[in-house]
Amino acid sequence: MMKKLLLIVNPCSGKKRANRVLTDIIAVFNRGGYDVSAYMTAARGDAAEVVAARSEEFDAIVCVGGDGTFNEVISGLLSAGSDTPVGYIPAGSTNDFANSLKLSKDLLQAARDIVDGTPRPLDVGRFNDRYFSYIASFGAFTRASYATSQSLKNMLGHFAYLLSGVKEVAAIRSKHLRVTLADGTVYEDDYIFGGASNSTSVAGVLTLKEDMVDMSDGLFEVLLIRKPRNPVELTGCVHALLSQKYDTPMLTLAATNRLEIEAPADMDWTLDGEKAEGTERYVIENLHHAVNVITNLK
Repeated sequence: MMKKLLLIVNPCSGKKRANRVLTDIIAVFNRGGYDVSAYMTAARGDAAEVVAARSEEFDAIVCVGGDGTFNEVISGLLSAGSDTPVGYIPAGSTNDFANSLKLSKDLLQAARDIVDGTPRPLDVGRFNDRYFSYIASFGAFTRASYATSQSLKNMLGHFAYLLSGVKEVAAIRSKHLRVTLADGTVYEDDYIFGGASNSTSVAGVLTLKEDMVDMSDGLFEVLLIRKPRNPVELTGCVHALLSQKYDTPMLTLAATNRLEIEAPADMDWTLDGEKAEGTERYVIENLHHAVNVITNLK
């Protein structure tokens, strides 16, 4: 008996390259023993709604799109309390989460890897009442994730984020935050960037060393960047990030499973590249082994 698979496709992701091989992707799953039902998203929130409503009907759910679409699939699963395994065929512009998982950039190979793969438990983040798969962040560079137009992303891909990020550097504004970790450690200062992540890459601009990140250890890596007081400090900060040497007074890097943040209410965040409205208090929690992602890692 064939297993049932729900294929969630964002036809606007990346350069729309998935649309050209969609029938081939379905054929890969058919040959792998799956009866495929395809759903094409038409608006933001579509993927979350259909997954929440129908996840229990299927043996697996596969997302074809970018990190934002994958975020919706994960959100739909968690809101429904479903443990249906999920696969990811990365067809977006940057695919930070997929890169951290070392998923193939070849769409058909990514499909074959799902057929041959096994579910792997991974952590997910909860940001107040919303979910994220790999990053919750504010400040410099993060606005580029949701402010860059889809047409520019499609034309220039990863370079579009770099262009938007460069524009932000010229207009960096700090925010005063009080951050309390699960062990009671408190950090309070003026910051130009902050993030709780479960990934080695953030918008293709900031990176963490691979040996620092375990996507299923129940912990987030928390990175805070203080406001530079002069050009020398700014240069030192940039050098530390590019060289991945974080032992500088400008940076705070810590690991925790929970953090509380007090911040200005007008400070917006981004969750997996999607905008999240600001409020005065945030609770960010690591949901250990919350989802099962199908991978074929050796």
